[in-house]
Amino acid sequence: MILLVDDYEHACEFYEKNFGFKKIFDQSTSVGQRFLHVGDENGMGIWFLKADSQVQNQRVGNQTGEQPLMVIYTTDIAQLLHRLKNNKVQIKNDIVQTPEYKFFHCLDLYGNEIVVVELIQN
Repeated sequence: MILLVDDYEHACEFYEKNFGFKKIFDQSTSVGQRFLHVGDENGMGIWFLKADSQVQNQRVGNQTGEQPLMVIYTTDIAQLLHRLKNNKVQIKNDIVQTPEYKFFHCLDLYGNEIVVVELIQN
């Protein structure tokens, strides 16, 4: 997934601090272009691209037409929700539980909606 950002470091810090993502690849070219890719232990990855035009700047935080940007899976949704609340991440709803899964929605630092899911093992 590609995510437009206005600041590489802030975006990287947000996803590392809140979701445990780690840098997978971080390289800058001789012309100043930077390639920063972060991901989690499940293979979920985000390639950050710095918005560098008026159109791209308008899309930061609204790349998906008001639909969620991504789904992040966890094995302990209550613990993750607690961490996000402690880090003052905006939570859109409390945990919803079905027989198959639990989920909640939150927003990243740009206002992109993220769905957090824990699958229930039967």
